[in-house]
Amino acid sequence: MNFWWLINLRVLLDVLFASSLGVLLFTRVKEQRTLWLLRGYLFLVSLAWFVQRFANLPITSKLVDALVLACSLSLAILWQGELRRLMELLGTGRLAVILGNTQKEFRASSNTFAQLTEAAGRLSQNRKGALIVVDMGSDLRPEDFLFPGVPIDAQLSSELLLNLFAADTPLHDGAVLVKGNRIISAGVILPLSRQGISRYGTRHLAALGITERFDRCICVVVSEESGTLSLASQGRLERPITSSRLLDLLKELLDPSNPSGSKSTNINSSLKTTSSNIETKVAQSRVNLGKINDSKESLN
Repeated sequence: MNFWWLINLRVLLDVLFASSLGVLLFTRVKEQRTLWLLRGYLFLVSLAWFVQRFANLPITSKLVDALVLACSLSLAILWQGELRRLMELLGTGRLAVILGNTQKEFRASSNTFAQLTEAAGRLSQNRKGALIVVDMGSDLRPEDFLFPGVPIDAQLSSELLLNLFAADTPLHDGAVLVKGNRIISAGVILPLSRQGISRYGTRHLAALGITERFDRCICVVVSEESGTLSLASQGRLERPITSSRLLDLLKELLDPSNPSGSKSTNINSSLKTTSSNIETKVAQSRVNLGKINDSKESLN
């Protein structure tokens, strides 16, 4: 009697832990295509478990196991960035970030985005390069950067941001880390993204790199060459944008009084649409250039 009771308890705990892990994965995945891949993979794992436990089919079991192994290797290649971020968060003990709990101390007041927008607009007018990382709950730590920079721990103000990105200062080449209403550090060196290497400069690649690894942080980028304003969020870049557009995006992302679910979805879809439009324009320009070259060759 005790033996069967222990077996039932073990099965119950197994199902409970597996269901909790599945719910956690499904709630953390936002992109629809990634969600489809995850559903298909979990279906294969469930099928393999069912065949091994309830069906005496050795050949079928081997085939399903090989299929699960091949899919696991494929997903490891596709999701190498996400898996690396997961291992980093587990290694540093940041379970709250994995569970998606937003920490209130990282929320910004109504004055934060006004100061950020004012500083970014003035830097854009003067064509001074800048990179501002805003932590909205990812709990960024020094080990998350290639170089943690110089600690500042000062009240956020547009004047201080302008001084940090002045051309004759030693910290102007790196990024500034902002949490809540305070500037945490300056001169931070961020990891670079591998996407869009031929299209973007170092600042934009750094903004894409940090937002790919941590979904609850954004980056404001000011191009030094053209003075163009950009905003990076979840590995997507919207550029060029005006100061008013930047202010609207910051309010939607940072204002604690507004619900973030639908607004974040609209912003991410806007960033995705902007990226696709840029790629379409690049492809069209290449086609037009090819037609011009063909016409030149025909005239020659």
